[in-house]
Amino acid sequence: MAGPLTGLRIVEMAGIGPAPFAAMMLADHGAEVVRIERPGAAHAPDDPLLRSRRSMTLDMKSPDDLRTLRALCKTADGLIEGFRPGVMERLGVGPEVLLAENPKLVYGRMTGWGQTGPWAQAAGHDIDYIALSGVLGMLGRAGEKPTPPVNLAGDFGGGGMMLAFGMVSAMLAVKSGGPGQVIDCAMTDGSALLAAMMWGFRADGSWREERGVNLLDTGAPFYDTYETSDGGFIALGAIEPQFYAQFRERAGIADDSLFDDQNDRAKWPAQKRALTDLFRTRTRAEWEALLCVSDACAAPVLTMSEATRHPHNIARKTFLGASGGEQPAPAPRYSATPCDPPRAPAVPGADGDAIRQSLDIAANRFV
Repeated sequence: MAGPLTGLRIVEMAGIGPAPFAAMMLADHGAEVVRIERPGAAHAPDDPLLRSRRSMTLDMKSPDDLRTLRALCKTADGLIEGFRPGVMERLGVGPEVLLAENPKLVYGRMTGWGQTGPWAQAAGHDIDYIALSGVLGMLGRAGEKPTPPVNLAGDFGGGGMMLAFGMVSAMLAVKSGGPGQVIDCAMTDGSALLAAMMWGFRADGSWREERGVNLLDTGAPFYDTYETSDGGFIALGAIEPQFYAQFRERAGIADDSLFDDQNDRAKWPAQKRALTDLFRTRTRAEWEALLCVSDACAAPVLTMSEATRHPHNIARKTFLGASGGEQPAPAPRYSATPCDPPRAPAVPGADGDAIRQSLDIAANRFV
């Protein structure tokens, strides 16, 4: 695969969610990623999280297969695993073993709670991790219960993306002469970090801990979604005064004194009620024609299917595929080292023989 990470080899221990997302990011950008599957593994043939990999089946209860994994890791720049703390150690392929055999290895560990701490061994999912980090408590409308943003903030933003960043950072350090190391990537830590701006707002007194009363959490009438006459929705984000002024002009409310004093929170409830009624007077398409592609900071709220057909996304090639097989394209874009289009996920184990032949297993007997 072409891309800025060409020449790097990553071993990925098969898992779900954030660890495969991190591996997908590295593969998208040119790294050779070898996914280690369990015997009998199967997956959807068009899962974007598994694209652009080589695949090898190993039984972690087999001494021979563990030997093969260790030999493979001696040739690798990085390893990604998403098991509970201690699992890889019990298998005999923990970081002490693999770093002793390959001192330049970057050993990436993806968990919800982290490798240490009183909750480290507990089961959990995205919703639990972002609950403990304080992120979930921010999300939702005033007077309503917290609403999880599917599993974007924990699994993918606070987990997989943080691990991909950590892997690249640590491998860059190795290329600069530093040692290999272990990356302890926890979704609690990562999701907390995603909220750094809100912590800044809290520090300066501009963020209240109640949901739905702040600038960016649907408290402000100029930063919210509004239903249109045909049941669609428009997203409005006219925060800056000049953008708010253009929105008012285009929406026909420039002379309505109710919308003066944009940041007067006492007026927000009445302004929001008025905007709710106003947006229901036109269809989504009519509002899009009136407000969008301007400094009014508005956009139609699209379904996944609609997003693949929108002219801007088509022009940018934001999505790949057709006829129900669409998926997001690799991002970001590079001017000098562009990435290849992703390859379909490999059949589990499809590359095992070729990978074994490339390793001198006989020369890597371990005691």
